[in-house]
Amino acid sequence: MSRSSLCRQSGIPFEIRDADLAFFEKISPVYAGRKVMIPPPTLSPSERERRRLAFRNERKLFRRKSDLNSKDIISFFPPHAPFKVYSHEEWWSDGWNAATFGRTFNTSQPFFMQFQNLQRMVPRVPLINNGAVNSDFCNFADNNKNCYLLTSANYNEDSYFGFCAVSNRNAVDTLWCTDCELVYECIDCRKCYDLKYSQNCDDCHSSAFLADCRGVSDSLLCIGIRQKRNHLLNQPTSPQMIAQLKEELRGSERKRREMEQKFAELQREHVIRMASVTIGSENCTGNNLFESRNIHHGFDVYSSHDCAYLHDGLKAADCFDVSFFDGTELCYESTSLMGYGYRFTMYCRDSHDLFYCDSCHGCEDCFGCVGLRKKKYCILNKQYTREEYEQLALQIVEHMSKTGEWGEFFPVELSPFAYNETIAQEYFPLTREGTKENGWLWREEKDEIPKVSKVIPAEKLPDSIDDIPDDILNWAIECKATKRPFKIIKQELDFYRKMRLPVPHHHPDERHRKRMALRNPRQLWNRPCMKCGKEMQTTYAPDRPETVYCEECYLKEVY
Repeated sequence: MSRSSLCRQSGIPFEIRDADLAFFEKISPVYAGRKVMIPPPTLSPSERERRRLAFRNERKLFRRKSDLNSKDIISFFPPHAPFKVYSHEEWWSDGWNAATFGRTFNTSQPFFMQFQNLQRMVPRVPLINNGAVNSDFCNFADNNKNCYLLTSANYNEDSYFGFCAVSNRNAVDTLWCTDCELVYECIDCRKCYDLKYSQNCDDCHSSAFLADCRGVSDSLLCIGIRQKRNHLLNQPTSPQMIAQLKEELRGSERKRREMEQKFAELQREHVIRMASVTIGSENCTGNNLFESRNIHHGFDVYSSHDCAYLHDGLKAADCFDVSFFDGTELCYESTSLMGYGYRFTMYCRDSHDLFYCDSCHGCEDCFGCVGLRKKKYCILNKQYTREEYEQLALQIVEHMSKTGEWGEFFPVELSPFAYNETIAQEYFPLTREGTKENGWLWREEKDEIPKVSKVIPAEKLPDSIDDIPDDILNWAIECKATKRPFKIIKQELDFYRKMRLPVPHHHPDERHRKRMALRNPRQLWNRPCMKCGKEMQTTYAPDRPETVYCEECYLKEVY
């Protein structure tokens, strides 16, 4: 059962299920012996997602000084941010204590105003980049080695320009790839080796231009085939033909464009699609769900169960409205988290039972805190006894209920980032004017003028990688689409030469944008299977040209 509600941001109706209400009952806190209910949401699932994403700047990095010792640092906060930013080592040191910024709650002001004032006083960490080895330009990252411009990325080595990358080696220009090696321009690929220009492939190797393939090797320009070798355009061919075409492709931008066009034509002709990718999962709705069960409206989720309205993460249990997570339970309306019992929280790890907290680690039973480590029973960074904490928390909840703040994630206006700097702009794009109409910040983007010996338009680059000189490291390339200049780093050039790949003609941001555009939207439509007529949910809108089958009919078609 469900009831309809009207989203106060978009004005579009959305459903609140009985399962949602049961979840709110389950996670509502008890303070001083009184249970205070978390109210139903006032925003639709997509607007709740947008609000959380507006607090996550993945890819816009700035050079600035540490506010502690003027050391040069890389940060996702611009130099003019309204708070102090320390270097990674300084922030995690014992040389300062966020509790010194503690303050008393003021019943005459809205909670969010007091929280923002605290945020602007507590120093911030420049990036979330833990255990990095020679990987300073990575963000939301753990334990990467010799990596550059990876975001939402863990346990990678010698990899560059990737988003949502896990346990890859020698992977360049990727999106949601895991356990891959020697891959280039790949999207949603798992356990692949020596694969290029491919999407949604598992266990494929020594191939290029594949889509929706499993166990395929030594093949080119194939879609939806399983356990095949030496295939071209979905038909068997000789190893000699594959070798010849691979040799023609090697290192040539002209030949790459020809094959890219042929691949696009093939995809338009081969229009059978499965409604959603749900591998090893049961009772799930959404897309790209792996080894999960009982997931409602989930996207890019691994090894999770009994969750709803979540995306980009793994190992979640009993979580609703969470984004970018790894090992979480009983969490709600939170982002960038590892831990238990988070409500309305961001950038917190190894903690439990936090409400409205930001960047707190190893903490428990805290409310409205910023930057604390290993603390308990704190409110607005001020220490209390357990009894004092519960009484004051109850008072704050009652106050927030009157102001309309209780049960809401932080408003976008509190984000330290401009809307167009965050990944909200990627999934929910707005114009400059549209952003300002909402009262949100927009920042004009200005590229640093590169210190180079010359700037060369991408169209003027030599066609073959064999003709690219070492001196290209001292040039800037003018992006073919956006005209933005970008440089090639040495490790990147070494990779192109090793893999026999042409030098890219587009800025890294434009390459990322094009990869994102190849994925389906995080939106579900009801439509019938075009084979058996069974009703299904899918990320393919009804007006799209593809023929979409339910999972059962699709598997019969490809196996």
